[in-house]
Amino acid sequence: MNPTVPAERSSVGTGPGLDPVEIGPDHSLSIADVVAVARGGRRVRLSEAARPAMDDSRAVVAQVVAEGRTVYGITTGFGDLATVRVTPEETGTLQRNLVRSHAAGVGEPLPAEVVRAMLLLRAAALAHGLSGVRPSIVEQLLALLDADVLPIVPSRGSVGASGDLAPLAHLALAVIGEGSVTVGDDMLPALEAMRRAGIDPIELSAKEGLALLNGTQLMSAVGSLGLADAERLAQSADLIAAMSVEAMRGSDEPFIAAIHAARPHPGQQLVAANMRRLLADSANRTRHFDNDHRVQDAYSLRCIPQVHGAARDALGLLSSALTIEINAVTDNPLVLAASAEHPDGAILSGGNFHGEPIAIPLDVATIAVTELASISERRIARLIDASLSGGLPPFLTAESGRNSGYMVAQYTAAALINELQSLAHPSSVHSLPTSANQEDHVSMGATSALQFRTAVEHAQQVLGIEAMCAAQGLDFLSDSVGPHVAAVHAAVRAAIPHLAEDRALSADIAQATELIRAGVLIDASV
Repeated sequence: MNPTVPAERSSVGTGPGLDPVEIGPDHSLSIADVVAVARGGRRVRLSEAARPAMDDSRAVVAQVVAEGRTVYGITTGFGDLATVRVTPEETGTLQRNLVRSHAAGVGEPLPAEVVRAMLLLRAAALAHGLSGVRPSIVEQLLALLDADVLPIVPSRGSVGASGDLAPLAHLALAVIGEGSVTVGDDMLPALEAMRRAGIDPIELSAKEGLALLNGTQLMSAVGSLGLADAERLAQSADLIAAMSVEAMRGSDEPFIAAIHAARPHPGQQLVAANMRRLLADSANRTRHFDNDHRVQDAYSLRCIPQVHGAARDALGLLSSALTIEINAVTDNPLVLAASAEHPDGAILSGGNFHGEPIAIPLDVATIAVTELASISERRIARLIDASLSGGLPPFLTAESGRNSGYMVAQYTAAALINELQSLAHPSSVHSLPTSANQEDHVSMGATSALQFRTAVEHAQQVLGIEAMCAAQGLDFLSDSVGPHVAAVHAAVRAAIPHLAEDRALSADIAQATELIRAGVLIDASV
């Protein structure tokens, strides 16, 4: 028996017309929620339980200040300055200075969608009521998000512990009316943009600056959006690989269910089932290559389930880690409201800000998308090589010699693979101590996240080149392809015409990349 799986869908419910996403201790966020807010304009609101929970933890902070107790980050300095005592009258200045001093990021600003995701995730973490901030702090973050007044956040400066300090400091500047923001295509001083939007700056009080800065929201925001794209990439990779198998008249035997039942990795079994479905009812399938000298297909065709499946399983690791992280409280210290166990509440110092739990999965995910691109480039190389393609013309052009066809498109794919191989080197294994060795082990998770984002973009381009080449190869077949592959082929051809005569290919590659990024091929295969 060859069980099949239903076609995968790429759509995520987005748009301002849908119900708002709720945040608070009684609600959980999904990756889809983050995407919907960051890219689709979904509104966000506090749940009914959020304000009481924040009020209760805030009361504990107020009591500490009133009693003059020595508590890290509330009545002391930060990092290696934790031994410096701060008077109650200085707590507001301490928090404001903390935000200003930590806004030391450099590099190109993060995209608007990432900043929107960061605003959501920082607000969601504080809304759990374990950070000791007033509800007005969270309401301010949501007001900025709702008005699309987006702080300009430089992309570099975080070492991933104590969280994403520098990027979150740039985010927090807007809360107090400082720094710069974007509103649409315009860059403005934060205070001016906020006044136009009817948002007043907030004077920070005890613990609030620290709570805004301690956390993993850059890593989580970039990772969540990158994961959504990577999952769509993995789905598209199966579709494009099926086109290549058809174009090169590959065998469907390597996808038989019994083979994968003998090595039942979930991703491998899923991809094998996808390939069986996609190649069904094709006149180009072969079993033992009766009319060909080949006994077996090359690994880039035969091992699609094993490679694509391993990538999917790796992305599953990141999905699990991020789903926990975006619903976690990642600042320090944590503030527990009064309870039977803690009658006066409790302020507990720990290390929830450390990015390692998602830094490692982010690095693994970068390796995964690199491998999706790597095996894709090998299929591209076979498609354009007349000695390996199973009868397709050299470089996929009928007039080779006068035309170069897709020759240099493969060069581009190879160049991207070279860069991907560098990006796939894990950043989480590196640590440089900070804060006078008080923070003597850091995750470098922000670097992992940014590498992952770039890797996904490059992998989309490589798979886009394969989609172009595979579609061109299918154009030369005399036998009919299966209906599922035909639908994907038609989607490519609706955007990119057959290459009859040489033309500049950069625009075609950009269009093919967009087909993958937007999930067009996935929707066409349904």
